[in-house]
Amino acid sequence: MFDKSMSAGPIALIGWLGVVSLVIIALASLILVVAGIAPEGGEPRNFIEAAWESLMRTLDSGTMGGDEGWGYRVVMLGVTLAGIFVVSALIGVLSSGLEAKIAELRKGRSRVLEKGHTIILNWSPSIVDIVSELAVANIGRKGSRVVILADRDKVEMEDEIAAKEPKLHGMRIIIRSGDPCALNDLAIVNPDTAKSIIVLAPEGNDPDAQVIKTVLAITNGPGRRAEPYDIVAEIREARNAELARTVGGDEVQVVLADDLISRILVQSTRQSGLSAVFSELLGFEGSEIYTAKADNVIGMTFGDALGAFDRGTLIGFCDDKTVQVNPGMDRVMKPGDRVVVIADDASAIRARPKDRGAVDASALSAQRAVKEGPERILMLGWNRRGPSIAYELSRFVLPGSSLHVVADSVPLEAEATRLNGRFPNLAITHELADATRAEALKSLDIANYDHIIVLGYTDSMSAQSADTRTLVTLLQIRKLADTAGKYINVVSEMADSRNRALAEVTRADDFVVSNQLVSLMLAQASENRFLSAIFAELLDEKGSEVYIRPASDYVALERPVSFYTIIEAARRRGEVAIGFKHGVTDRGARNMGGVVVNPPKQEMRTYKAGDSVVVIARD
Repeated sequence: MFDKSMSAGPIALIGWLGVVSLVIIALASLILVVAGIAPEGGEPRNFIEAAWESLMRTLDSGTMGGDEGWGYRVVMLGVTLAGIFVVSALIGVLSSGLEAKIAELRKGRSRVLEKGHTIILNWSPSIVDIVSELAVANIGRKGSRVVILADRDKVEMEDEIAAKEPKLHGMRIIIRSGDPCALNDLAIVNPDTAKSIIVLAPEGNDPDAQVIKTVLAITNGPGRRAEPYDIVAEIREARNAELARTVGGDEVQVVLADDLISRILVQSTRQSGLSAVFSELLGFEGSEIYTAKADNVIGMTFGDALGAFDRGTLIGFCDDKTVQVNPGMDRVMKPGDRVVVIADDASAIRARPKDRGAVDASALSAQRAVKEGPERILMLGWNRRGPSIAYELSRFVLPGSSLHVVADSVPLEAEATRLNGRFPNLAITHELADATRAEALKSLDIANYDHIIVLGYTDSMSAQSADTRTLVTLLQIRKLADTAGKYINVVSEMADSRNRALAEVTRADDFVVSNQLVSLMLAQASENRFLSAIFAELLDEKGSEVYIRPASDYVALERPVSFYTIIEAARRRGEVAIGFKHGVTDRGARNMGGVVVNPPKQEMRTYKAGDSVVVIARD
């Protein structure tokens, strides 16, 4: 029993020291009382007085300096020596206990007491971008908190976030260390009082299984809250998405990270500037997508409601179960429906059907036919998104098109062989070579390809190393294009947003920053439970997609028109106009590549050759 009590920690040790002190004081008091020992010239003490004097000498050895009488001095000397032992041991116990407690706190194992916080589970390269976006989303909200739980050292996580210096705008970050799949560790971050929960796909083997297990632990844990959770889960492989939805039910939004990147990358290849449109819609700076009630457009058709929002752009309707983007111009808004609007802020979503601006019908123009044929596409580099990108390309190209993949990646040969022949429209060939070497690129005759896609080796390298190889490849392509005197359409994947500024010198048409796009999507979905369904509709081949088309297909050039006129021109074609793109791109503060989403509708603008209109259309 003594051994067990000694191993119980500082509290037990302090208790034993207290017992020893009481024994010493009681023994000394009995000696003084029974023997009648008193200071020279003083009266004998009773037991209470003797005990008090013994206690004082136990706590302060200097107290005995004024004692007189050798009998009294000897007793008090023994008490003082014992007191020195007790107090020294007590200080040692308290010091070691305090150090142990501080070490435990640094491990991040104490329970979070916050309410209304956002939880991020697991660690990934996207986490700093997610934190930054959540900080922007919560500007003006007092007491906003983000709590991170990951199976890593707390201090390491804090140092990594601090090194990248995210702008927090007053938001606080709380970091805890533990396994998000374990119920006891999950309880540390207090999920029952959280506003939303983001489950990231961790680095390592089989990340989807970890995500699904974490969602299962949240939704089916003992003592879970009665209200539904708002969970956003990042899933890498599409075949695991349905299982995640089955586990989480209506409480989980599934974000297919690799599919999102692949689709935006392929569509950006075919439409320069498209990644800027998606970055604008996904980011909390500028305009983003909101859902709201708008009773004054109930009973109106979708076509009639277009242009009714003077500071927002209507793109669809939704209810609690379904989302419809560009649902058809004759779709009537019913009671209980919500509008899906692109706006700068939720407060800007005000419908004013009677105040719509005038349309200049004489400025409307007819669509011109576009001649299309088979295309030759070159992909330089390889990662796990390669097969998904090949599939997305096959959806858009005509029969007879080809994709040639060049990379020095071991998995390429097996993957490319497996993919060849799977897509009727797209023939896939490959070769193993280092695309950073000028000799390899010269042998490819890159100037004769319609599109070039540069992928990073993110599966086998760090983000910085992969981006370094991508930058070298882009510089080599630029040099060859300048030598040939020919324009080459190039779209590149970047892993780290901080490297995009360096990549600008390569003059590539577009840069898809993969980690940043995933971060934006996860952060937005955590604030809007309809968002993953909205983007699933925008990126699905069966739904409406974002296109950048010549402005001359909508309005007459060199003639000032308002954006209301652009909206009407698109409406007549069954499309929704959401913005425009300058023919000559700028490098303004937000570096949108000339793209403007949700422009002022009353503002008169003259469109020129090379300008484009951004629309949502089914074809």
